[in-house]
Amino acid sequence: MTTRYRRLLLKLSGEGLAGEDGFGIHPGVIGGIADQIHEVHQLGVQISLVIGGGNIIRGMTAAAQGMDRAQADYMGMLASVINAMALQDALEKVGVPTRVQTAIEIVQVAETYIRRRAIRHLEKGRIVIFAGGTGNPYFTTDTAAALRAAEIGADVVMKATQVDGVYSADPARDPEAVRYEELTFAEALRQDLRFMDQAAISLCRENDLPIVVFDMGVRGNILKAVRGESIGTLVRDSPTSRG
Repeated sequence: MTTRYRRLLLKLSGEGLAGEDGFGIHPGVIGGIADQIHEVHQLGVQISLVIGGGNIIRGMTAAAQGMDRAQADYMGMLASVINAMALQDALEKVGVPTRVQTAIEIVQVAETYIRRRAIRHLEKGRIVIFAGGTGNPYFTTDTAAALRAAEIGADVVMKATQVDGVYSADPARDPEAVRYEELTFAEALRQDLRFMDQAAISLCRENDLPIVVFDMGVRGNILKAVRGESIGTLVRDSPTSRG
């Protein structure tokens, strides 16, 4: 089976791990994610991941409720480490060797992020989960995903969401919202489309990193995206037909 991408970074939301519970980590959900990643890994694709911590705490939400923003962001980074460890466990249960690297030193449970070591893990067929965001407050895990993807020379950033692509407006609130099949980075920034924060989109643009936004809830979508099938929305500099 042919694949479009040799090395990818998959961005997962923490909220996606909670399932219908809305909080915490749902074993069935994380097991299903691990199965889908395993399916792609078997094709020889080098896979890295960044995962958020929103199922445990969201830094910006906590800050809006009165907590110090930097403190809240650090708590969010630690939440992402918890999620990374849970996903590592799920992946290793299906036989996929996995390493967690974190931007915050927690040597008892994860490797400290080292770019060259991460690349070496990928070359050896291991999945690498980047946790702890960028290690700095005021940056989202979207920006961490774009940064790590650029650093390791990924071919694409795959943004897993709970909707089937990028819309002109929130489809849950606006029935006339239009889904885009393709967008340029410039269009995404000019229209202030919120599928990722603007810093992350700009970083991908500067490093010629295409973004695929797709619905993680549909089983098999990761595999379809890796094969280059037309799912979700493709964001890049010069959109052409994906035929």
